[in-house]
Amino acid sequence: MSLELFLALIAFAFVTSVTPGPNNVMLLASGVNYGFRRTVPHMAGVAIGHAVMVFLVGIGLMGIFIGYPPAQTGLKVISAIYMLWLAWKIATAAPPAGAQATGRPLTFIQAAAFQWVNPKAWIMSLGAVTLYAPGQEWGAVAWVAFGFLSVGWTTTVIWTVLGLGLRRFLQKPVALRVFNFTMAALLIASLVPVLLHT
Repeated sequence: MSLELFLALIAFAFVTSVTPGPNNVMLLASGVNYGFRRTVPHMAGVAIGHAVMVFLVGIGLMGIFIGYPPAQTGLKVISAIYMLWLAWKIATAAPPAGAQATGRPLTFIQAAAFQWVNPKAWIMSLGAVTLYAPGQEWGAVAWVAFGFLSVGWTTTVIWTVLGLGLRRFLQKPVALRVFNFTMAALLIASLVPVLLHT
C-alpha cells in the first residue's frame, strides 16, 4: 500500500471512528461513570477488537452472509438484544462519586465482542475493505486493519476524556440519571436504521 493511499485510509478511519456511534456513546458514558483508568480495558477492547474485525471481514468472513442470508438476520437479532442490555446497563450506572459503585465498565473481552454486534463497526469494516483493499489480499487487508488500530486508540481516548470533562458537571444524582438515560436512549436510537433496513 502506497503512503498516499495509507494516509487516505487513516483519514477515512479517523472520520468514521470519531463520529458518534454505539462505541463512542458507551465510552462517553463510561468516562462519566467510571473514570479514565477503569475505562482503559473498554477502550482497548474497542480499538483492538475492531481492528481484528476489519481483518477477518477483509479476508472473506462476509462471504458467510452472502452465501447464507439468514445469518445476517440472526446477527441483527443478537445485536438488538445485546444493545438493549447495554442501554439498560448505562441507564442504571452508579454515580461517579459519593455512592458505592453498583456497576462496572465493559471488560476488554466484552468491548471486543461488542464489535461483532455493532452495526456501525460492520459498515466501517466493509467500507474500508471495499475502498482500500478491494482485492482482499492479505497484505492490503492487514494495512487496513493496522490503520484502524492506530486511529482507534486516539478516538477512544477522545470520547473517554470527553466523558471525564462532563463528569464534574454531573455530580448531582438527578443530572447523572438524566445523562445516563439520554445515553441509553441514543444507544437504542442507533438500532433503528439497522432494524428498519431490509
